Amino acid sequence: MTIVSTTEAQISEAGSDATSGPDDAPVALTAREPHVPADQLVAEMVPPPRFDGVRFGTYIPDPAQPSQTEAVGVLSTFADSLGGAARTDGGPKRWFRRVPKQSRGSSAGPRGVYLDGGYGVGKTHLLASLWHAAPAAPERKAFGTFVELTNLVGALGFQQTVQTLSSHQLLCIDEFELDDPGDTVLVSSLLARLVENGVALAATSNTLPGKLGEGRFAAADFLREIQGLSAHFRTLRIDGEDYRHRGLPEAPEPYADAEVSRAAHRIPGASLDDFPALLDHLSRVHPSRYGALVRGVQAVCLTGLAPVPDQSTALRLVVLADRLYDREVPVLASGVPFDKLFSEDMLQGGYRKKYFRAISRLTALARDGGELVTS
Repeated sequence: MTIVSTTEAQISEAGSDATSGPDDAPVALTAREPHVPADQLVAEMVPPPRFDGVRFGTYIPDPAQPSQTEAVGVLSTFADSLGGAARTDGGPKRWFRRVPKQSRGSSAGPRGVYLDGGYGVGKTHLLASLWHAAPAAPERKAFGTFVELTNLVGALGFQQTVQTLSSHQLLCIDEFELDDPGDTVLVSSLLARLVENGVALAATSNTLPGKLGEGRFAAADFLREIQGLSAHFRTLRIDGEDYRHRGLPEAPEPYADAEVSRAAHRIPGASLDDFPALLDHLSRVHPSRYGALVRGVQAVCLTGLAPVPDQSTALRLVVLADRLYDREVPVLASGVPFDKLFSEDMLQGGYRKKYFRAISRLTALARDGGELVTS
C-alpha cells in the first residue's frame, strides 16, 4: 500500500499539489520550491512508502544465495534483542539491550549491524523490516538515508541532533556512503555519541565499512574516523543478483518527445519537465528535499534525456532516482536510455555503485511507466 505522509513536507504555493484532472496541464518540478521545516525532520524519519508494508516474512531469499536467508535470521534476532531484558525462554541470546546510563559504553562488541551488498539484493527491504520489527513506538525509532541524517544535523545543529536521537532505541541509516571528509568527521562523532547513549544502529551500503570513502577522497587521511565508524557495526554480507530485473521484461525504449508530452497531459497528477532544465533546478534544491520535490506526483515525465555533464550533477540525479524509487513514482522519458546517462569514466570511478543503483532503479520505474502508456 502506497502512503504519502501529510507531514512529509511543506511545499511553497507554487506547485504544492500535484493532483490534477486528466485535462489539466501537468505540473513542472522545476516550478516547485520545497521546504521541510526543521521540526518535521525527525517525525518524518520513517520508511518511505515503497517499504511501508514490508516485513521479514515478505522478503523472498534467493535459494542460490544462502547469505540472504542468513541475513533474515540475524536481523530477526537483532530486532528481538532490542526488547530489553535478556531471554529466559531458551531462545536465541540477545545481542544487546538498551544500556543503562551508568554502564553505557561498557558493553563489548559492536552495537549495530551493517548490511553490505550489491544493488538490488533487498538491503533496504531488510532495513525497513528491522525498523517495523523493533519493539518500540514509532517515535522511538528512526529511519532515513545518509543524506537525510546529515541534513538533520545541519538543520538542528550537532548537539540538538545528539539530544533528539539519543531518546531513540534504534537508528536505521540507508545508503550509508562517505563522499567527503566533512561527512566522515561529522558522522563518526555523531554515531559515537549515540552509541554511548545506548542507541542501536543499523545501516545499508554498497561498500564495506572499512572501505568507505575509497576513490572519493583521501580516505587514508581519515583512517581513524573510518575505523571508528566500522567498530560500531557487525557486518553482514548479502550476495545476489539485482532482484528488480530478475525474470522481468526489458524496460521500454525511450519514447518520442511528443509521446511523453501526451502521456503527461493524460495521466492525472503527472509532472512534465525538460531533463536539462530539471538537472539545473536540482542544483538549487538541497538533496534532502528531493522527496518533498516529488510529493504527490503520480508519474514523472521527462523529455530530452542526455548524458549528465559532470559528477556533481550525476550525484544529485542519483538522489532523485532514489526518492522516486522509494515513492514508487513511474518514469516516462525521451532521449537516451537510462544506461547511457553516466559516462564510462563515472561507471568506473569511486561512485560507480551509486550510478549502477540509479540505472537499476530508473529502469524499474521506466518499466512501470511503460504500463501507464499501454493501459
